[in-house]
Amino acid sequence: MIVLQYPSYPFKIKALHGKDQIFDPFRKLWLVLTPEEWVRQNLLQYLVQNLHYPSSLIAVEKEIKLGELSKRFDIVVYKNEMPWMIIECKEAKVALNEKTMEQILQYQQVLTAQYLFISNGHETMGAKIESGKLQALQNFPEYL
Repeated sequence: MIVLQYPSYPFKIKALHGKDQIFDPFRKLWLVLTPEEWVRQNLLQYLVQNLHYPSSLIAVEKEIKLGELSKRFDIVVYKNEMPWMIIECKEAKVALNEKTMEQILQYQQVLTAQYLFISNGHETMGAKIESGKLQALQNFPEYL
């Protein structure tokens, strides 16, 4: 399990039609502040502020095709113009389990990234794919 210390970040939050909205600087959109969106926004800031991942190489909630199905991944970090890392975010009350891992492995079939992470904000699990096998990680890799 990976322990994250989220940076203090001045999120832009406003109320609209009785619902809190958060500004996503990656998509440049105001979004309904759901529990999953809160995890996603904190994790994005962790990647950029703490780990210094280049924000210009991070894609958020983009559509991909899984056979006939259209799905949306949460976060993909690119390196050398190729998917390098896939991150699946869940709200805090969702347990990280085999079902969650199956979802990210479906995305992996299309994106073929080197690293996979799942997080519910409290718990984060990561793996590196080497020789077709998952190797558990204790932290996020450096972006060099």
